[in-house]
Amino acid sequence: MNTPQATRHSPPRPGARVVVGMSGGVDSSVAAYLLKQQGYEVIGVTMKVWPQDCISRAEDKCCGPQAIADARGVAHAIGVPHYVVDESVNFERTVIDYFTEEYKAGRTPNPCVMCNEKVKFGNLLGKAKSIGADFIATGHYAIAEHLPERTVLRKGRDGRKDQSYFLFSLRQPQLQRVILPLGAMEKPEIRSIARQLGLKTADKEDSQEICFVPGNDYKAFLRSHMGEKEFHPGRLRDKWGVDLGAHEGIELFTIGQRKGLPGGSPTPRYVVDIDPETSSVIVGEAEDLVCDEFTISNATWHCDDRAPFEATVKIRYAAPAVPATIFPGEKGEARVKLNTPQRAVTPGQAAVCYRGDEVLGGGWIERQKVADRKPVTAAPMGEIEELTGLGAGCGAKR
Repeated sequence: MNTPQATRHSPPRPGARVVVGMSGGVDSSVAAYLLKQQGYEVIGVTMKVWPQDCISRAEDKCCGPQAIADARGVAHAIGVPHYVVDESVNFERTVIDYFTEEYKAGRTPNPCVMCNEKVKFGNLLGKAKSIGADFIATGHYAIAEHLPERTVLRKGRDGRKDQSYFLFSLRQPQLQRVILPLGAMEKPEIRSIARQLGLKTADKEDSQEICFVPGNDYKAFLRSHMGEKEFHPGRLRDKWGVDLGAHEGIELFTIGQRKGLPGGSPTPRYVVDIDPETSSVIVGEAEDLVCDEFTISNATWHCDDRAPFEATVKIRYAAPAVPATIFPGEKGEARVKLNTPQRAVTPGQAAVCYRGDEVLGGGWIERQKVADRKPVTAAPMGEIEELTGLGAGCGAKR
């Protein structure tokens, strides 16, 4: 398989100046320490990303002041300079606005992917260059393998913590300037190093929340951020069009959801489709969630993006990678044909393609009307994961 070519940047070597994004968690703390030990000139940077109305609700999250204090303390302990960069305006525009607009469009967003692409490895990378830093490093559990012709993104060794899914959309010019020191390590090793150093973040609990959504209550966040008048109320309907009652806004629903649906059915009901044009929420049974083919858009490929290829695909972060055939189009779209049907393929989530541990790329899942879906043999039964739109695990402290 051919790979895209890009202007080659020199691979990272000890002595190079590197900006380490320090979130106030144990992972980024140890990443900074390891790079200093390897001979890099390390500069610690913490991004202030919270809007002012978020502070009181998220003091200890990575959008809160305590995170800055923890990062500053670690930087002092390991002997590296530390700076705070105000990214609140950019974060609001590229992440929070994206988050709300996706829900208004009937889609379930993944803000961590957007934050990595546009903020951490986007705007911050530009600022790193302005101070003469050649590279940017984070505490993500993934591997950036710098080869002579390109940089290969791979899964982290710790399968339980692997975060390569959230980095799929980084382009080669970004990947070539990325250092991921923790990719070949496991979480217990990280905590052990932090304890040996006496770092205050050594036993800091991993956050499983999005930094700007306290308590993972995205509905409360949307109500406070958008206001009730911005919601799109409409009707609940079954797949045959029968009216089941009113709802308060399509923003409050996601594919696979059961909570908040009317009862009276002999079998469990799920949200199987959301129509933003009519503000309708379509309700069906578990079998109506099953899908073996879907389309992605705005794809990023680290391989030949013209010829069909075999891969394994994750339809969301917590889902297992399943075999599929990818048929790339000419305008950044691709058709994904799954070997085994999957449940709750959700518009707005990222579908990321792998070959072994190598990330081949991916894109954003598009809506498929329930009426247009082909009947398929149901995937194995089991508890259907109810998405919240928060990309489970993506908010872990780095």
